[in-house]
Amino acid sequence: MMRLKRFRPVAITQTAVAAICLIASWSAAAQVITMASTTSTEQSGLFSHLLPAFKQATGIDVKVVAVGTGQALDMARRGDADVLFVHDQAAEEKFVADGWGVKRYPVMYNDFILVGGKGDPAGVRGNDIVAALKKIAAANAEFISRGDKSGTHAAELRYWKIASPDAKGSGYKECGCGMGPALNIAAASGAYVLSDRGTWLNFKNRDSLAVLVEGDKRLFNQYGVMVVNPAKHPHVKQAEAQKFVDWVTSPAGQGTIAAYKINGEQLFFPNAGSN
Repeated sequence: MMRLKRFRPVAITQTAVAAICLIASWSAAAQVITMASTTSTEQSGLFSHLLPAFKQATGIDVKVVAVGTGQALDMARRGDADVLFVHDQAAEEKFVADGWGVKRYPVMYNDFILVGGKGDPAGVRGNDIVAALKKIAAANAEFISRGDKSGTHAAELRYWKIASPDAKGSGYKECGCGMGPALNIAAASGAYVLSDRGTWLNFKNRDSLAVLVEGDKRLFNQYGVMVVNPAKHPHVKQAEAQKFVDWVTSPAGQGTIAAYKINGEQLFFPNAGSN
């Protein structure tokens, strides 16, 4: 009768366990990317809608650091992000031209709006942002600027440069804050403020605020996405970051963006493939 050999279990050393854990942690880390983005994409609620769908499609988690666009670009230059999702096209194009980004992809747009107290003390209501700012300056009406190098702040400064480059009025104040806090300050004081429409639609503390200026073609607000150049920072997770870019500009990602609505109103409009 054949005797079966008994196999003794192989003892796993502490070193082997540590190696297995290290490999597992490396694998897990490879599935998390850091995105530097704007306060408007986060405070509008878009990412809580968009990123779970991306993870379901790819298994990749995204850690979002929401700051102004200028700060997001600076963060990427330091190598502290893998991918950017921002909205200052001129600054984005310079970022890529200077070698910090691999390629810029348009992904979606919405628009800026001028918000203020329903009483509209400076009489700005209409569809001309430049005329509105001229009236605010002339009336010394209170205006809250984000003052944070964000895409919204950059747009606001462009409009002021056309409207009243030398004098914004004594009511002009910089908060150095994100879009939500700027709207809160405006709500508390009845001040005017330039906002992206997405954050406004998700903003609950409107009090006596209303949209006063909209529809000016100059208020167009384009968003772009870019992978940080691994030639500048070799630790950048280029493959995983590119998967995000590919997904968010694909029919699946674009459809997810279009599907995000508040009270039936669409916040962002996908336009991947546009210039």
